[in-house]
Amino acid sequence: MSTTEMDAYYDSTLDSVDVAEEKVNHIAVHMGFPEEDVFRLGMAVREAMVNAVVHGNRYSANKKVHFKVSRHPRQIEVRITDEGAGFTPEEHPDPLSEDNILRQSGRGVMLIRAFVDEFVVQPARPAGTEVILRKSLPAAPGTGV
Repeated sequence: MSTTEMDAYYDSTLDSVDVAEEKVNHIAVHMGFPEEDVFRLGMAVREAMVNAVVHGNRYSANKKVHFKVSRHPRQIEVRITDEGAGFTPEEHPDPLSEDNILRQSGRGVMLIRAFVDEFVVQPARPAGTEVILRKSLPAAPGTGV
């Protein structure tokens, strides 16, 4: 069973990135995530929102970013959907290859994958890209839960 904690549409601005990160951090703290996990989840959301605003919607005042946060018993799920042309992570060069190591961009997807438990990229309808980030609460010490 899940509970929608937030369902909003944000402008394609960097201010929206800050707001989304703050909102998810607040929810994660109240769910009981440790400080380090809150930081990692916040950074993953920041990277995904930047991708939606900058690369997906290209800062268009006519396009919105759909931001939805759902709370599950032991997991938080964040869905970020842009209205851009679409994105396939496999089509982008490896940011760690020698040719790309000094590039200023291209590491966002790698960071997102490192900071969440599950990362899904899929086409949105009618257009754009939806990313899903999932992070589970760590097991309580000595309980296995």
